[in-house]
Amino acid sequence: MITPWFSLSPRQRVILAGICALILTVGIARFAYTPFLPIMLNETSLDKLSGGWLATFNYIGYLSGVVLISFLSSLKTKFLFYRVNLVLAVLSTVLMAVTTDMVLWSILRFIGGLSSTAGIILAAGFVMGWLKQNGYKSALGIHFSGLGLGIAIPGLVIVLITPYFNWAEQWLIMGLFGILFFLPAWYLMPAPAVQPPSATKLEAPNHIWMRLMIAAYACAGVGYVISATFIVAILEEMPSLTGHGNLIWVMLGVAAIPSCILWDKVAEQLGETSAILTAYSIILLSILIPLFSESLLFNVIGALLFGATFAGIVSLMLVYVGHKFPHNPAKAMAKLTISYGIAQLIAPALAGYLSTLTGNYLSALWMAATIMIIGIVLVWRIQQFEGKKLT
Repeated sequence: MITPWFSLSPRQRVILAGICALILTVGIARFAYTPFLPIMLNETSLDKLSGGWLATFNYIGYLSGVVLISFLSSLKTKFLFYRVNLVLAVLSTVLMAVTTDMVLWSILRFIGGLSSTAGIILAAGFVMGWLKQNGYKSALGIHFSGLGLGIAIPGLVIVLITPYFNWAEQWLIMGLFGILFFLPAWYLMPAPAVQPPSATKLEAPNHIWMRLMIAAYACAGVGYVISATFIVAILEEMPSLTGHGNLIWVMLGVAAIPSCILWDKVAEQLGETSAILTAYSIILLSILIPLFSESLLFNVIGALLFGATFAGIVSLMLVYVGHKFPHNPAKAMAKLTISYGIAQLIAPALAGYLSTLTGNYLSALWMAATIMIIGIVLVWRIQQFEGKKLT
């Protein structure tokens, strides 16, 4: 039996609002394109190069939203932008069904990417702020479980409807399905209250530490976006995995649901930088598996490893930088997120070109693996300077 909204505690309502915002704006408006991509490649005039460009416009929208948020100082304006993006998430998904024009598709993917900032940045900030002001633990890991749910739930819907509906009908169904998450994300999220400044002063890390963090997070963005955008298409190209891509995508999402909570526990045991280093290494392994094996079992394991790690990296990095800049965490988080967004902007288009030149996506995976190795070195460097002042 589903618990009605009115019977939930205030804390549960706020957390539910944030999770639903993530499912709608990130899981549906942004991530649904991944399992839809091979369907659109088969049923429309879309080719691999154009598919890569659509993903790029999606990330241009996301990056634009992050940059815009970094300039917004009014909590009232941020809350208005949050609600506008909830509406845009639904509309940009539904309208994908009514055109085959590449320009219009690009605009809609841009808007869908823009809307995703409502879940991954604004909602996270609102939830963290409300919980802190009301004496609760931040519960960021619980909030970011919405990333996994945002992959698993829409992905399962796509698995169920694909045999019965064409690509356009599936986009329409997905957009209407998003309304189920729009309602709690709109009505249960409280308007943010102004938080009084703290009298405690802590010395923040200097610019060298921050540059290392920005560069490391950009590397994670490349490793993440290549798999997140093309993994279904990559798996569907393998003869032994044809027809299993969408199901593996759902399994990936299921693995991501508890991942942020689990990585929070890992960070408590190992320390934040050691947890981040471990997560980067696991992402690298998940990228390498489809390069060396077409085994269904190994690729399922790889997808599960990726799902259990990518959202954890987001949570770990944002929490880590937030701890270092407790008086203005949003600004530090925005810097990291912009670097992550730039990586996601460049990588899909480059992957599209590489796949067009080589005829497959393996070259894109090699690129992602190389960048992740660089990211691991950067995180290791950050770990070496942990507790030290950089000059």
